[in-house]
Amino acid sequence: MSHPAASVPAVTIRVPAKVNVQLAVGPPRADGYHDLANVFLAVGLQDRVTARPAPRLSITCAGPGSALVPLDGTNLAARAAELLAEHTGRERADVHLHIDKDIPVAGGMAGGSADGAAALLACAELWGTGTPREELLELAGRLGSDVPFAIVGGAALGLGRGELLTPLPVGGTFHWVFALADGGLSTPEVYRECDRLRGEDPAPAPEASPALLAALRDGDAYALAGALSNDLQPAAISLRPSLEDVLEAGSAAGALAGLVSGSGPTCAFLAPDAPTAARIATVLEGSGTCRAARATTSPAPGAGVLTISGA
Repeated sequence: MSHPAASVPAVTIRVPAKVNVQLAVGPPRADGYHDLANVFLAVGLQDRVTARPAPRLSITCAGPGSALVPLDGTNLAARAAELLAEHTGRERADVHLHIDKDIPVAGGMAGGSADGAAALLACAELWGTGTPREELLELAGRLGSDVPFAIVGGAALGLGRGELLTPLPVGGTFHWVFALADGGLSTPEVYRECDRLRGEDPAPAPEASPALLAALRDGDAYALAGALSNDLQPAAISLRPSLEDVLEAGSAAGALAGLVSGSGPTCAFLAPDAPTAARIATVLEGSGTCRAARATTSPAPGAGVLTISGA
C-alpha cells in the first residue's frame, strides 16, 4: 500500500521472518513456558512497518492475510509502541503504525513478533528516544519470546523461552521453500498437545545440536538437511494431520528435507539451490496440499531502517 508524500516525519523499518531449524522443547516450567533450545534463521520474507506522528495510537495493515491481523491493542506492534512510550516516560504512544505484510500471517514464521520488533525500532527512531540496543532487546523480550530475534536477524541460538540469544555464524546461503496453509494453529495449543503426547515421559533438557550448528557454520545444505528437527512437529501434525501430505509433497518434489516451521502450520523445505527451490514451489502450488508456496533464502539481516522521510 503506497502512502502520499508526507510533510511529517515517517520511519519505515523492514523486518524478516524466521524459520526454526532446530526447536528442542523441555518440560513445562512453573510459569507455564517451556525451556527451549531454539536455533533461529532469518529468511528473506519481510514485513515493513511505518510509524508516523498521530494524535493517538492507531494501526492499519495491508498485504496478504492482512484481514486476519488484529488492529487493536492485542497487536504486538501496538503493544511495542505502548511499552516504549511507558519505558521512556512519554505521556502516550501518539503514533500511527502501518504494517505492509509479506510474512505469512499465523504461519509459525513469527510475523506478529517481527511487527512488534519493527514497531519498537520505528517508534524509537520517530520519537528520538536514543534507547540503547540492549534496552530495546530487553523490551523486545518482554513483548514475546520471538521478538528479540527479529531485531538481531542472521542466525542465533535462543535459550530460556527463546529470548536469550547468542548469534551464530553462517557460512553460506541456504535456499528455502515455505508452503503456506489456510488458517493458523494456536501456539499455546500446540505446546499443550506436545505435553499431552509426551505423557509421563520426562522431556530431556533442551540442547542445541552440534551437527546442526556445524552445518550452519559450514554453509552445508546437505548436512543441515540431516540435522533439522522440531519437537513441536508431532503436536502440529496431531492437530492438523494434513501437514503430513504437505511434507510428503515437498519431499517428492526434490527437497533435501522438510519440517513444520515453529508451531506451524507453515512447512519449510530446504533445497540444494535456487532452481530446485523454484521448482519445488511450483510443484507444491499445483499439489493442492497448500494455499501458496514461497521460495526465498537465508540468512537475512535483522530489523533495520528502510527509509526516514519528511521534514
